[in-house]
Amino acid sequence: MDQLSVALREIHAHDELSALLASGAPLTGVRLQGMDLTGHKAAFLARTDLHGLAVLGGRLTGRLARHLAEHGALVFPDVPEAPIDPYRAALYHPSDLYAGLSHGYAATPDARAYDWAQDADLAHDALVTALRALHDDAMGDSLQEVLDGYPAVGVMGGHGLRRDSEDFAHTARLGQALAGAGRVVLTGGGPGAMEAANLGAYAGPGVDLAPALQELARVPGFEDIDAWAATALRVRADLGPGRGPGQRPQSIGIPTWFYGHEPPNVFCDGIAKYFSNALREDGLLARSTGGVVVMPGAAGTVQEIFQAVTPRYYDTGKSPVPALILLGREHWTRTVPVWPLLLALGQGRAFSSRLHLVDHIDEVLPLLEA
Repeated sequence: MDQLSVALREIHAHDELSALLASGAPLTGVRLQGMDLTGHKAAFLARTDLHGLAVLGGRLTGRLARHLAEHGALVFPDVPEAPIDPYRAALYHPSDLYAGLSHGYAATPDARAYDWAQDADLAHDALVTALRALHDDAMGDSLQEVLDGYPAVGVMGGHGLRRDSEDFAHTARLGQALAGAGRVVLTGGGPGAMEAANLGAYAGPGVDLAPALQELARVPGFEDIDAWAATALRVRADLGPGRGPGQRPQSIGIPTWFYGHEPPNVFCDGIAKYFSNALREDGLLARSTGGVVVMPGAAGTVQEIFQAVTPRYYDTGKSPVPALILLGREHWTRTVPVWPLLLALGQGRAFSSRLHLVDHIDEVLPLLEA
């Protein structure tokens, strides 16, 4: 059979796999991600038409692994030394990344994954490179499933914004307003402005943010990640459990292990964390279909601005262009004078009408809706 004509199907739920096996349908093109297959052992052993099936990690007996391989299935190994599951089929919950925080941040899966990503001895290990790529591909798939059909607005901004600052509180209220208007708030998933926007969206409309902001301000920066994260986890618990699987998320973080100095913030219904910063940046901006709002920031934020501008610059104007809104006139015209260059790039281009510079969060929503 022509492999290009095969319909691919990813499965990571046991009821879906049970129904497929019971139907007797061909397994060519099926991808089983991170599943415990021991409960399906008899059904698999009874079949020999396994060519084109791919098993990505998970749990299976030696006999089952041999049977699958002998009959044409591709079995990717489980990697117990990896700090995270490279075949993971769902976004992370903050508790996944911060497990073991009571023993120090260095003991958490998040910190160990960064060390694994930076290990020079593994830099040219083909297996590790492939595993990281498979992990990031799975993150992209999971992110697409969670956001499918929901309007999402990206909120960009610097990681250096302190929790005890007025700008942090303003950014949190912006996130809350966006969630109240039915938008899913997407950020780079780190500290500073990213945490503030995720916090406001996670709290949701009508919630008084003052107690959360007051508690977070006790640890204003992330110099001590243990205290910074522990405080945030307490505040998250006070705000409630957030949205569960199948519900419209209010807040999603998309961080990267490329930046080891930026721990992920916990105010997200889900976290899509990538090894590749390039894939992460592209995925964040591509999924901000409802517009991008940029808070004051420095080099990383400037990079995101021009990554957002590039596809808008070359757009022909035949389809709607999401708004790009820079918040902070003084910052973007004098401190980091990006705005004059954006105006120059926008001359004669369709995206110029969707390019805005404002000073107040109250101005943002009407521009996104225009």
